[in-house]
Amino acid sequence: MNIVVLLKQTPDTESVIRIATDGKSIVTDDLKWIINPYDEYAVEVALRLREQHGGTVAILSWGPNRVVESMRTALAMGADSGVLIDDPDLEGADSLGVAKALAAAAKQLNPDIVLCGSRAVDYDLAQRGAMVAEFLGWPHVALAISLECDGSKVTVDRPIEGGKVSLQADLPALVTFGGSHGIWNPRYASLPGIMKAKKKPIDMKKLSDLGLSGSECGAQAIKMRIASLEMPPQRAPGRIVEGADAAVKAHEVVRQLHEEAKLI
Repeated sequence: MNIVVLLKQTPDTESVIRIATDGKSIVTDDLKWIINPYDEYAVEVALRLREQHGGTVAILSWGPNRVVESMRTALAMGADSGVLIDDPDLEGADSLGVAKALAAAAKQLNPDIVLCGSRAVDYDLAQRGAMVAEFLGWPHVALAISLECDGSKVTVDRPIEGGKVSLQADLPALVTFGGSHGIWNPRYASLPGIMKAKKKPIDMKKLSDLGLSGSECGAQAIKMRIASLEMPPQRAPGRIVEGADAAVKAHEVVRQLHEEAKLI
């Protein structure tokens, strides 16, 4: 089975985020970069599928050369190869432009199935999977919490309020994964895996290699613009309710919720 994982590099979730002077981007100089955690689930699922059916796992990403570090992490986990779309013409692209480039690169890899996270922890747009599937003309099966594949079709469970629903699609298909750490639990890279990853191939691509140009999927073609970024408002400090006993404290809490917070 030929498996492709779409991987995005995102700031570490423990990083301190600062808004840049333009008010529309973040300061990236001192950030630590990691694999988007939801894409890490997809890497784990891909490796389990390969263990069941054989084949290869290719990591497909985009961005500057620093993305190679995250791709090497996925290769150290066990993936076989990688493709990085590193083209200045893709800078400033929106989700639609990036999806167009990823779909074109995925077609060249001729996968049976494409896997990725349902969202990213930076801008949290949750658009990539659906857009890439649309450009490929494939079924898009979202938010899988289980996955079975027999080589011709894929069956997944996804959560719904109060339960789950089972979905099935013929291959090729694109499947995304949400908050499923307890289910997929990505493996750690072993020391031998880290050493092997250094020699695994990562193919560098330009948009021209994919039959595309900046005018089709770069900054010139964006449909969505970030108007501004703002930090969340600072939360007010908590209050300690004083009183002689529990009944007095409860009465005071109710008074504050009613008269001051206007919640009841």
